[in-house]
Amino acid sequence: MNKPYTIGITGGSGSGKTYFLTNLSKRFTESELCLISQDNYYHPRDRQKTDERGVKNFDLPEAIDHEQFVADINKLKRGEVLTKREYTFNNPGAEPKILVFKPAPILIVEGLFVQYFDDIARELDLKVFIEAKDYVKLSRRIQRDNEERGYGLDDVLYRYHHHVMPVYEKLIEPLKHQADIVIPNNHHVERALDVLTLALKAKLAGFKVN
Repeated sequence: MNKPYTIGITGGSGSGKTYFLTNLSKRFTESELCLISQDNYYHPRDRQKTDERGVKNFDLPEAIDHEQFVADINKLKRGEVLTKREYTFNNPGAEPKILVFKPAPILIVEGLFVQYFDDIARELDLKVFIEAKDYVKLSRRIQRDNEERGYGLDDVLYRYHHHVMPVYEKLIEPLKHQADIVIPNNHHVERALDVLTLALKAKLAGFKVN
């Protein structure tokens, strides 16, 4: 198998990365595209830093086991199948799944810090930054953290203002200026999906020729 074409997709929390990637993935088969997310590489809760109020901060770079993330990205790039236990944060009602990632010609690496860590950024052939207005990101974060992570409204708002936004403004937003493609995702992303799909289909055709 040829070395996969590796795309790193990042953006602020609530920018719509998951929605964008879900719809992009539907346009390809499992044998064409593999998607791996940083969300399954958080350190255990007892290793997460706490702020002055004793609240766990999952929005810091050190919250991520990025060494293991890099190792698993390289495993997929070598053509090896990867098995990973799903990370469920603090949601007691969520049963962790066993996730299986199969090598494919297109590898998408997604997450808040995939372009921040140099050893991950070096593995990327294309850097995509998804952005959205702050009020849109906050609305999406409220819904996601309630449904997927079991956080109440007050908890979400506290984390957003004291954890999410400071890290975004200092560490994530500057990455936009290093990205190859910046995609606004406030309302509709169909055209961006169409353009990226066409580009990736062309890459796939090249793999088949080779």
